[in-house]
Amino acid sequence: MRDKFQKELEELNEEIIEMGKMIVYDIQNAVKALVTQDINLAKEAIQYDSSIDRQERNIEHLCLKLLLEQQPVAGDLRIISSALKMITDMERIGDHAADISELTILMAKESYIKHLEHIQLMAEISMTMLSESLDAYVEKDLKKAEAVIKRDDEVDDLFDKVKNELINIIHENVNDGEQAANLLMAAKYMERIGDHATNISEWVIFSITGKHEEEQ
Repeated sequence: MRDKFQKELEELNEEIIEMGKMIVYDIQNAVKALVTQDINLAKEAIQYDSSIDRQERNIEHLCLKLLLEQQPVAGDLRIISSALKMITDMERIGDHAADISELTILMAKESYIKHLEHIQLMAEISMTMLSESLDAYVEKDLKKAEAVIKRDDEVDDLFDKVKNELINIIHENVNDGEQAANLLMAAKYMERIGDHATNISEWVIFSITGKHEEEQ
């Protein structure tokens, strides 16, 4: 019975890693579409969100199956309950990739009022945070999860830079206000992706220690 449970836990880990790869792929496409103003790629990123939603439902089903059939002990119960919390944050990341792509479509016919290097860097850091948080979950690596949480400040600082740049642009030319607002929203979605990656790491810590981050 225990061997079967361990095998199903391994399957759960594999499905979570697969969902993480799907999300990174979607974010990469969403950011590339934003930077290159590629409407078709943006539409693909929006459509791909439904695949992420299906993967979330598959993992939910697997978690519930483990809970109902295997009657896990406390430590295993934490792992499964943490997985359920994590995939909620992961699904929201997929939603934000779609949100960014919708903004891309809105701005596709306009030249950008600023370079997007800070938004691109936010995306790179956030994707690294997501991948590292999922590695920490599978490897039960407390230090790796804690390192992800510390990186959230980098994303927040970049968001503040983007916000200040856009405010200055609006002050110089009020006609740029609409696009500035859209770019600010895109940056905000990237900042939220970093927040969700942080949440995932906090659930990893709980799955290992039984304590939430604020209790450490």
